[in-house]
Amino acid sequence: MTDPRLEIIDRRLSTIDHIIAVCSGKGGVGKSVVASTLSLLLARRGLEVGLLDLDFTCPATHLILGVGDATPEEERGIVPPSFHGVEYMSLIYYTGERPTPLRGGDITNAIIEILSVTRWGRLSHLVVDMPPGLGDATLDLMRLIPRMEFLIVTTPSRIAFQTVRRLIELLREADRVILGVLENMVLESSGRIRGEVEAMGLKYLGFIPFDPKLEEALGDAEALLQTDFATSLNAAVSSLLPD
Repeated sequence: MTDPRLEIIDRRLSTIDHIIAVCSGKGGVGKSVVASTLSLLLARRGLEVGLLDLDFTCPATHLILGVGDATPEEERGIVPPSFHGVEYMSLIYYTGERPTPLRGGDITNAIIEILSVTRWGRLSHLVVDMPPGLGDATLDLMRLIPRMEFLIVTTPSRIAFQTVRRLIELLREADRVILGVLENMVLESSGRIRGEVEAMGLKYLGFIPFDPKLEEALGDAEALLQTDFATSLNAAVSSLLPD
């Protein structure tokens, strides 16, 4: 029997023009900071933006943005609070600070529930902070939101990029749109990642130098936008953003 919530998901997302999935082959590459800052940059351009944190391993965007006491409201579903011009929804509203040791069908059910109850407004862009890697949560989201476009984050690490290769193969097999690959936490640019990305026929979006002052800006959205990290990210993804 078909889950009736699946049809509801399609309706919930019908008010959104573009859905950008910020993803990575592994954790620890700065994916959540990229997703959070990207949503702020889009909002600063006057766009209607949403941010959805579905990182089951460790949702962190609420800490990165410093959302504080902003909480959803119930009105024929769950209405995300608006924070710095961004409609914000996160797993943290369901789990608190507790770990979420879900697997298999439990993960699927949790994702379907969040997608089906969240009432987004009219959005130009919804940024999704994806679970890292190629586990059940990633596969479920690819199935449930087939029109997601993928922005892949890596670091210069050979290990990190090897996991990205597997992610790219998965996305290509599923015929998904890959917006490009972003290289984060760069101490010294060697051009190696760019060469490997372009050899795979993908767009290298650019690199973000390691910003030693980024950590102290976390938790303050305005301070985050003033960092060298945000400036570099804005330049790197400028080709994807409306003027």
